[in-house]
Amino acid sequence: MNYVVGIGEALFDCLPEGRKLGGAPANFAYHVSQFGLNGCAISAIGDDELGEEIIEKFEAVSLNHILPVVEQPTGTVKVTLDDKGVPQYEICLGVAWDNIPLTDEMLQVARQTRAICFGSLAQRSEVSRKTIHAFLDAAPKVALRVFDINLRQHWYTADVIAESLNRANILKINDEELDVVATMLLGVSTEPGRLIAEDPDKTRAVCRDLIAKYDLKMLILTCGAIGSYVFTDTAESYVATPKVKVADTVGAGDSFTATFVAQILLGKPIPEAHQKAVQVSAFVCTQAGAMPVLPDELKK
Repeated sequence: MNYVVGIGEALFDCLPEGRKLGGAPANFAYHVSQFGLNGCAISAIGDDELGEEIIEKFEAVSLNHILPVVEQPTGTVKVTLDDKGVPQYEICLGVAWDNIPLTDEMLQVARQTRAICFGSLAQRSEVSRKTIHAFLDAAPKVALRVFDINLRQHWYTADVIAESLNRANILKINDEELDVVATMLLGVSTEPGRLIAEDPDKTRAVCRDLIAKYDLKMLILTCGAIGSYVFTDTAESYVATPKVKVADTVGAGDSFTATFVAQILLGKPIPEAHQKAVQVSAFVCTQAGAMPVLPDELKK
């Protein structure tokens, strides 16, 4: 088993300072590769200049990729930042990553995969959802299957989330998303951002209920400036969020997920993997765009 795969959207984030390559699964694959693992980005592109540019950028950083060309245009997202650098997304419809076809090459890679990261956004279309499910089902049973939920706008349903959790063994979620999922799947009555802010014990209980209900190995909960947690059925790790000068937070969560998974695959214990993930995501917040080169001291 050689590959660590991010499957789903590959696109360009159109930021105030210009166009940056992004998409959560692509970000994940890129950052995993910075730790010496065999990252692979799987998506789809259009027969256009943006698609060619994505291939050029992946090849420039020696990132493995499977990017079939489809009729739809390469995806773009308009990103605006608030005064704290937190992004808001305007996501275009009918784009290439909504139409990822399942190919023999993908299935060959799936059977050689150590870990897979996927989210909810690319599953808004039936075509890409079926491809993602088929890829997950073809991977070895021992592979890590990380559902980095990434709820965006209204592009998700309870069925998609539940089906994804049934195929996953690790859930990565933020505090606002946890409120949504707790209401949808556990019947917990809450409001956005209230669980962790007002009732940490209830938050822990919700996380452990999700672990038990969906037979997860672990649940990773990020809470912005407060800190982050990693829960297993018996243990808990907490790391406070460092204070840094934020350029933007685009891709910071993806770098966290990638770093954590990379460290686990490299044999590090959960607390050490967690600490490294926090350090890397804090660095990414100080840089523009989702795919900065990490300094050597973070890659050691």
